[in-house]
Amino acid sequence: MKPPRTLKESLLALALLAFGLICLPALIYLVGQQIVGPYDDGMLGLYEAIGNALIAGNLFAWLLVFSPYLTIVLIRLGLWLRRQRRTAT
Repeated sequence: MKPPRTLKESLLALALLAFGLICLPALIYLVGQQIVGPYDDGMLGLYEAIGNALIAGNLFAWLLVFSPYLTIVLIRLGLWLRRQRRTAT
């Protein structure tokens, strides 16, 4: 028996949200360290700054956290539009 589509989508969203909260800031820190130089407060300081921005309702912090899922949604939208365009012609 296949799991319902909403369950699969919820699990995907949850997994990508966890990635956006846990892994993405660490990757940003590591890349930033190589390109920009050391972050004064370290990796934990970056996590704290992102957490405080999320609590404050900062749009860019929320976009950062949701960006992995939003990327998947935008790819799906692009593929759907491409299919619609092909079937229309």
